[in-house]
Amino acid sequence: MTWVSALATDFLATGFFLAAGLGAALIHTLVNFYQVQDGMNALLNIGISQTEIMDMLNTGQYNSGILESVPVDRIEALYASFNIPAVGASGAIYGVLVAFGLMYPNAELMLIFLPIPIKAKYFIPLIIFGDLFFGMTKYSIGNVAHFAHIGGAIIGFILAYYWKNNQFKYY
Repeated sequence: MTWVSALATDFLATGFFLAAGLGAALIHTLVNFYQVQDGMNALLNIGISQTEIMDMLNTGQYNSGILESVPVDRIEALYASFNIPAVGASGAIYGVLVAFGLMYPNAELMLIFLPIPIKAKYFIPLIIFGDLFFGMTKYSIGNVAHFAHIGGAIIGFILAYYWKNNQFKYY
């Protein structure tokens, strides 16, 4: 392998990782935007001004009287979506994981805490559906950007599927 082909391979890998990370950030931002808008509209509909909402979001304090009209979990979701930043590269890693599963579907993978070999074609969809479940319900543990994982997986699948069917099928 010449240094030019090695450089091209590194550039493709870096571009793939970056694209999956950007897709993860885009999906995460869109879901956060929807959650913030939903919570703000609920509070605006009961007569709270936008200034009061912004004060509530910045301080974390609110009048408990609003709980008669807006459920506490909706207020907590609004606060979390507004204040908790997305940090990390897990969405991009999901993109790489999906690409690996597409290229090597029969490779066996294991979780550290569950040392049972599972083929990639079963394991990867399982963890993506898990992220979808945890992202859509209240059962998530901690502040995990589940929709960033899904966004990275979608972009990783699109890129790997395109490359597999067009560019790499000749090699």
